[in-house]
Amino acid sequence: MTPDQIAAMPYRPCVGVVLMNPQGLVFAGQRIDNPGAAWQMPQGGIDEGEKPRKAALRELWEETGITEDLVEFVTKTEGWVTYDLPPELLGKVWKGKYRGQRQKWFLFRYLGEDTQVNIATEHPEFSVWQWMAADALIQSIVPFKRNVYEAVFDAFRDRLG
Repeated sequence: MTPDQIAAMPYRPCVGVVLMNPQGLVFAGQRIDNPGAAWQMPQGGIDEGEKPRKAALRELWEETGITEDLVEFVTKTEGWVTYDLPPELLGKVWKGKYRGQRQKWFLFRYLGEDTQVNIATEHPEFSVWQWMAADALIQSIVPFKRNVYEAVFDAFRDRLG
């Protein structure tokens, strides 16, 4: 693809969830589809006609088994955060329709117990999970998403902990 063709491609509308425990650590899952150490927070696409906050709660449930009654909304990013796919993934993921993602991020406080987290969902995305410090998670994300995580944690820094 030429640079002009890539620039003409849209971003996939998406949400992300920063789930914070009482100690100020955040949920991180090891991606099941990546052979390397690729940790990330719950995230996914927004369905047609779906509001971003509802999409965030749905994605959280689909990926962690955590229901809406176990979280408390804290804040969200003001605008949208975008990232571009690296060249080797362009045209291969999301049926080749998108150049990257445009994400709205939500910070939720977790009110439940660790035993209520269930990553063995109908369509599992994570092989294991843990609570991580924000800085450690930034270092553990795939490099092309690192700027997104830095921007999200910068936006939520005053509310974490």
